[in-house]
Parts: sequence; structure tokens; C-alpha cells
Amino acid sequence: MKAIVAEAGYRDDEPIVVGLQQHDNAPAFHAQGLTARSASLSATTPIYAASLSKQITAACVASLVQEGALDLESALSRWLPQLPAWADDIRVRQLLHHTAALPADRDIDAVLAGDADRTSEGVIRALARFPALRGRPGGDHAYSNAGYVCLAAASARAAGRPVPDLARERLFAPLSMDDTFYWAGPAPAPPGAAPLTPEHPAPLSLGDGGVWTTAGDLLRWSQALNADELGISPLMHTPGRLDDGRPIDYAWGIGIRSHAGHRVYRHGGGWPGLRAMQARLPDLGWSIVFVAIADDTERRAVLLDLLLDEVVAAGG
Repeated sequence: MKAIVAEAGYRDDEPIVVGLQQHDNAPAFHAQGLTARSASLSATTPIYAASLSKQITAACVASLVQEGALDLESALSRWLPQLPAWADDIRVRQLLHHTAALPADRDIDAVLAGDADRTSEGVIRALARFPALRGRPGGDHAYSNAGYVCLAAASARAAGRPVPDLARERLFAPLSMDDTFYWAGPAPAPPGAAPLTPEHPAPLSLGDGGVWTTAGDLLRWSQALNADELGISPLMHTPGRLDDGRPIDYAWGIGIRSHAGHRVYRHGGGWPGLRAMQARLPDLGWSIVFVAIADDTERRAVLLDLLLDEVVAAGG
């Protein structure tokens, strides 16, 4: 893995942690570099998961859907009545697949520009200031961080408890992911975690992000989805469709791709000073995770392809 990381263009002093695991074999890790607090980065260092959080939010939704507490066809307005009338036209399933036609993230961020922190409450207040949607829900696929903030808020109301508690009870505790949790502040990073740059601290919104974890726990999560340990993987892997029936290559917080003839479920995460990636090949039993904590490039695409080549060559 050290050679592959170098081949992807990372110097040996750049902080990055990479993990691989196949089936129930012992995971393998490569970690290098220092955190902003001059601590050695390792597989047990708490790190920000950025948009890898979306699949965890989607897993909370899946759990509630299976028990009948949350209906995929229910309107967003049922769960967030403080939003304008356009919330009547958005369905929960459209939020999952980024087809809800919510205002663009850049427009929401412009409204939030005066806020000291990016919180869930701030995002929802910003959404409430838009008098109309940018299109027809179900008509197009457009990635939306705000949509997943709404999903987390809807899940909390359906469950009757905060999303951090819901995720801990239904996801993290059953999988013994003891170092994984949603963090809503008030500090920008949990105690002992690898912080991001002071100029761009991690946002405090939950749903689109908000999860702090370790490379070890990310592999545990990935392999649990591969093996369907939580009983929700078939639902999580179901691709979305537009209202005209056209399929999209996005499932429940997870992108759907292929590599050398194998189905790959993957998602990236990014924030200034951080690049993350997770990929799974269930038919071969492999999971790949990596997080670079001082990276603003897109070398992760090269690194992922190199790692996929490696695990495909290794086979099942």
C-alpha cells in the first residue's frame, strides 16, 4: 500500500491513512504523516468522514423504513413543517437519491455566509428563505448536501430522538464501532480528533456530514454492509429512479459504479484540507477506505483506481 500511495502522487510526509480488508480476514493499514497537532496519523485516529456520513444517515432512514416509522413516499413537509409550501411536493425517497430539486448548495451556502458555524438548524433556516424550488422534484439528479440535512432531521422526528442517539443504538453499537459518532459541536472537532485547518473547520451540520470515525471503524462499517449484517444492504444498494423511470447511478448515500466487471459501491468525501474515499466490492468481499487530512487535490481518484486494480487482481 505504501508503494501504491506513492504511485498516486502522495509524498511520504503527507498525512494519509489507507485500509483494506477482504471478508473476515484481518484488515491491513498504511498510515503516514502527522496531524495538525503533530501526532502520528494511524488507523485509530478520529477523523472527519465528510460526505461518507451520507450512507450512515441513509442507513438510519433504512432502519426506520423497515420498522414502518418512516414512509419513503411521505412528504418532506410532514417532517419539517417549518419549510415553505414547496416541501409538500418533495418525497423522502427523492432526498435519498438527490432528485428533490432543492436549491443548489452554493446558493444555500451564500445565505449561510454570515453564520459562524454551519449547523443543521442553520441549513434548514436557510432553506426556508427560498420561495421556490429550482425545478420539479423527481425530474433530475443534482447532488444536494441540504437534502441529507433534511433526511437527518426527518429521521430524528420519526424516531423521536436525536440522530446521534439513533445511529449509536441501531448502527454503531451493534457493529462495535466504538470510535464513531455524529458530532454537532460546539467545538469544531471532538477531543483527540485530527482537526481540519482553522480557516476551514469541519461543519457542524448532521446528515450531509457530521460523522467522526477512524479508518478501522470505516472498514468495519464497509464489511458489515458487504455481509448485510444489519439487514439493510439490499435496500441501501437500490438505485434511484427519476419520475419518468430513468435509473440513476446513486443508491442510498452510495454511488454505483463498476471496475473490471465488478460492481463497486463507493462514495467520496471532501472539505478544505480533507479528501476521503470508501469503495466496496461485495462479490469479492473487499473494502477500501482512505482519508488524507491535508489534501485539496483529486489524487484520490488515481489512488482509488490503483487500489481497485490491486484487489481485483487478488480476486475473491
